[in-house]
Amino acid sequence: MATKKTRKKKIKNVSFKVGEFIVYPAHGVGKVTSIDQEVIAGFDIEVYVVLFEQDKMTLRVPTAKAATSGMRALSNDLILKDAFTTLRGRARIKRTMWSRRAQEYEAKINSGDLVLLSEVVRDLHRTDDQPDQSYSERQLYENAIDRMVREVAAIKKATRSAAMEDIIETLTLARKKAAAKAAAKAEAEADNDDETDEAAA
Repeated sequence: MATKKTRKKKIKNVSFKVGEFIVYPAHGVGKVTSIDQEVIAGFDIEVYVVLFEQDKMTLRVPTAKAATSGMRALSNDLILKDAFTTLRGRARIKRTMWSRRAQEYEAKINSGDLVLLSEVVRDLHRTDDQPDQSYSERQLYENAIDRMVREVAAIKKATRSAAMEDIIETLTLARKKAAAKAAAKAEAEADNDDETDEAAA
């Protein structure tokens, strides 16, 4: 019982200031431009007015429902580090139908979670020597990387192009390292086969 009360209190106390960047799950990074009082259905309600500049969209979120809506502050440095560690990892492509995977990627993009976003970016990123993506894959990749770029730029107080460069560079280096490792492994296995053949002769 006590745990439930504490949890409720935690949710109630989430608050944001004017000028603060926030993340809203379905729309990504926005900026609190004001905190207004509005009359909705006869009730006087306090709302955060959030501007999503890139989408030229304004959202009004009741302050009492901000936490339950999933609205959150920007990720901290630890989560940012985890997201970049995820980017450096190996792509994990499930052997399921594309429609099922697409739904999972969509859910991760709309989760508002930076680490889950980085998983989508990692899994759908293509290098120049890889096969082209389908239209739907490309759309999901662009949505995911756009959301990630916006949050990374806001956290680092950098431009979007600098954040994009940082992400692409991390992905490119990770792929190069993985390719070099695979080539070295294949070479070592080929050498072992030659030694085995010589011993058999």
